[in-house]
Amino acid sequence: MSFESAAAKREDVFANHSRVLLCPSILSADLANLTSEINALGDSIDMVHCDVMDGHFVPNLTFGPPVIKSLSKRTDKQLDVHLMVTNPDRLLKSYAEAGASTLVVHQEVVYHAQRTLSEIRALGCYAGISLNPATPLETIQWLLPDLDMILLMSVNPGFGGQSFIPQILDKIKKTRAMIDASGLPIRLQVDGGVTLDNVAEIVRAGADMIVAGSAVFGQESPKEAAEALGRAIRLAKAKL
Repeated sequence: MSFESAAAKREDVFANHSRVLLCPSILSADLANLTSEINALGDSIDMVHCDVMDGHFVPNLTFGPPVIKSLSKRTDKQLDVHLMVTNPDRLLKSYAEAGASTLVVHQEVVYHAQRTLSEIRALGCYAGISLNPATPLETIQWLLPDLDMILLMSVNPGFGGQSFIPQILDKIKKTRAMIDASGLPIRLQVDGGVTLDNVAEIVRAGADMIVAGSAVFGQESPKEAAEALGRAIRLAKAKL
């Protein structure tokens, strides 16, 4: 680690591979009350998923490093930062210094993925790569030793509240098989359209990090919604 990041001061739940992690996306939270919304969830969540969008790679604009830095000072949860941006290499250091625990870049926009992933690790963060629904899994098979996480998008990125694309279940299963065959401790995250109705099936398919936005923050009681998702996740995990 090249500097002592804020992430280093938190419990490292990411490293506990016996747990399936629930990572609500702040994209669906009340941004005017972001800290209180997150902290109200308490121990019902494991990490906080931060969708960084640039209005270019995806048709939306969200959070810059100052927001991540401010949030990092006000929550004890690890920050899972998903860079949905065209030029992620230019931003890695600023988000790492802001307090990111994980930095996830998109396979569709990185020209030299191995170099980018190595840089993320050198900055003291877990390195992840994301695949859009139509991006073939085979594009990352030679990157496995450089990865701590694979993020499969189960919607087309850019907006919250979309429906889960059902054929991604087969992609989750194939990704889990690839990870298991490698013997490497790589986490498999799924993001998009996760609900209480489908989360168990997603976990059974092989996901061990679950991103949920509107299924948590879009509910009347976000804490009760997160607790219900957590129970469904644990039950599905116990049956594996």
